Amino acid sequence: MLAQRLLGSPDIFGHREREPEQSLNFVTCHDGFTLNDLVSYNSKHNEANREGNRDGLDNNSSWNCGIEGPSEDQAVEGLRCRQIKNFIVTLLLSLGTPMLLMGDEMRRTQRGNNNAYCQDNEMSWLDWRLLDRHPDLHRFVQTLIARRLRGIEMGGEESFGLSLNELLRRAQIDWHGVRLGQPDWSNDSHSLACTLRSSARRLPIWLHVMHNAYWEALDFDLPDVPETAVSGWRRWIDTARESPKDIMDPPADPLVPGTRYPVMPRSMAVLLAHIDNSSGQETL
Repeated sequence: MLAQRLLGSPDIFGHREREPEQSLNFVTCHDGFTLNDLVSYNSKHNEANREGNRDGLDNNSSWNCGIEGPSEDQAVEGLRCRQIKNFIVTLLLSLGTPMLLMGDEMRRTQRGNNNAYCQDNEMSWLDWRLLDRHPDLHRFVQTLIARRLRGIEMGGEESFGLSLNELLRRAQIDWHGVRLGQPDWSNDSHSLACTLRSSARRLPIWLHVMHNAYWEALDFDLPDVPETAVSGWRRWIDTARESPKDIMDPPADPLVPGTRYPVMPRSMAVLLAHIDNSSGQETL
């Protein structure tokens, strides 16, 4: 379940008083598809390994977004880039230690090979020219990592020195669906939202995260910001927007009008509300 992964997998690590960083989070690793291939291939293509395509895992939990392999279709490529950003946002906002596979930040491909250990060639090497081809994605990842290092991810500063169980006991998190307070926990759910209220002294914020895995746009209700908020909700991330508006940094992050936010098909949006903590007291 997505909610469990966002919270450091307490269903796996909650039986002991382990720290949140014990949860090592990743979408892709050295075994299996790269992140680009995860959204570009429905099945493995290991013919070059000369094992009759029998080696490597058959269950890759992948989707090619409509066309198998490389595509010149702008709609397919746009969806693939959006899906990659969705995965990276989910990874870097989750509680725990993130692991990013080399080259995923610039769409490295192994041409659908999910077992390229025997390919000491261009199939498994990192092509640095990808930085010039996908600067928008590279910037997106850089900006997100920089913000995470300032304590934006789930838990933030509050997780230091606490066990995962203790952190979750103190957590100020509300779960929603498209409507506030109505999360859909069913297996066929396509939407989830949550509001995280940080009490960190250095950077007190509210964070509102909206996931739309549906094939149509959804309007998500927005919770009211507290009276101590410096301003209303501001748009930090919207993976459906073109670079550089897909991820913003203050003071460029724009105010969000109204009481609902439209999240485009198969995309994510993250809003921030900064809290006035000039009194020096913790803000809940």
